[in-house]
Amino acid sequence: MNFKKIFLPFAAGALALGLAACSDEESANTEAENEEPTAEEQQAAEDQQAAAEEMQAAMEEQQVAEDEVVATINGEEITGEAYNSALASTQSNLQQMGQDPTTEEGAEQAKTQTLDLLVNQTLIIQKANEAGLEASEEEIDEEYAAFQERFGGEEAMTELMEAQGLDVETLRGQMADSIKFDKYISEVAPVEEPTDEEIQTFYDENVVTQAEAAGQEAPALEDVRENIVSSLTRPEQQEKLMAHLEELKADAEIERLI
Repeated sequence: MNFKKIFLPFAAGALALGLAACSDEESANTEAENEEPTAEEQQAAEDQQAAAEEMQAAMEEQQVAEDEVVATINGEEITGEAYNSALASTQSNLQQMGQDPTTEEGAEQAKTQTLDLLVNQTLIIQKANEAGLEASEEEIDEEYAAFQERFGGEEAMTELMEAQGLDVETLRGQMADSIKFDKYISEVAPVEEPTDEEIQTFYDENVVTQAEAAGQEAPALEDVRENIVSSLTRPEQQEKLMAHLEELKADAEIERLI
């Protein structure tokens, strides 16, 4: 079970956001080349762009100074640099759920969820370090290679990292923490792997059914097997993880400063 989507390394998260932005821009450029917009369409596009820029500016106003300490967890300081990266991901998630992170209520929710995320992540990494869990260079190399493939190869990923203000050392460090995180979760919140029969049933009842409803061909079982296993094990493991985190918090010294 992989919880990177819940406790996403913020460098990787920034890359994902950057890739999405690039994809949107390329899509817009392609559409513009294929068809000349009408005056009404052009005005609508300009209004949409202006609204998006206004929303982005309002969200950026919620950021704090990069060197500001926003929380301490067992004496470890969390600075604004980490907070701002996490905040951007939280705001994006809220938008995807149809919520406005720029309202007073939305801004407070974004702050609370961001601090919760940072506290949870820090506590688990602290415990993983205490347990002596390590990420080998081979494991980091494998993770890094997977990211290069995801983002279109070494050159494309390097350009995207530069645009996002990331460097290889930072990203590899985040990946190392992510690997240690996964190892720790496997120890404190273990779950049994689903049987082949359970996986097949989920595939038939969900993947195939949804594909047929959309008039599409379902992907091969092996291509989606990992995602199916994650879907089947996630609820139980998440419940165990949340219970474990509550225990960690009860014994931890946590101070939120914003």
